[in-house]
Amino acid sequence: MSDPKKYSIVRYTPGQRINHWIIALSFVLLAASGLAFFHPAFYWMSNLLGGGTWSRILHPFIGVVMFVCFFLFAIRLWRFNKITKKDKEWLSNMSTVLKGETAGVPDADRYNGGQKVLFYVLVILMLGLMASGFVMWREYFSHLFGIELVRLASLLHAIFAFLLICAIIIHIHAAIWVKGSVRAMTRGTVSPGWAWKNHRDWYRRIVRNPDAE
Repeated sequence: MSDPKKYSIVRYTPGQRINHWIIALSFVLLAASGLAFFHPAFYWMSNLLGGGTWSRILHPFIGVVMFVCFFLFAIRLWRFNKITKKDKEWLSNMSTVLKGETAGVPDADRYNGGQKVLFYVLVILMLGLMASGFVMWREYFSHLFGIELVRLASLLHAIFAFLLICAIIIHIHAAIWVKGSVRAMTRGTVSPGWAWKNHRDWYRRIVRNPDAE
């Protein structure tokens, strides 16, 4: 990696970025087809996958793709998302952060406290969606479970999906709100100024060891 004092700093590798955008595309297709199943007002969204029949067939397979890609990504970044004392202090200063101020807010490492909480929320929701979707998958698995369990899984699946959509909206809003963040997932790099402002502990580590992550 180039000298972070002078050039851009690598935040995500090409493989990580490809994985991220596969997850993002899968999420869009799943959200659209899922909403089409949820209410007739959204049925037109099923056209993204070729209509109602193809949406019903493809939805669970795309769900498996998203689940696998997400957990490959999550496993790779798990060690960076352990919540520390600094993260708890960061979270206690959330109101200050939302005002765009930094006074009294602890320096963040590769990810701040809010990002780490969102990470674990996404992990839980993904597990819930996969488990409930497995029970609901009529073509292959639903016959293994009682009808009451299938109905409960359907309800939980809808709740998990709604919460995931809300979490992704927060994720997208934060990426746009913190100027320069989108570049990390498009070009894979961030500026030293961005790193210093938003993830100061991570920046210091990169300066000390350019090969660090």
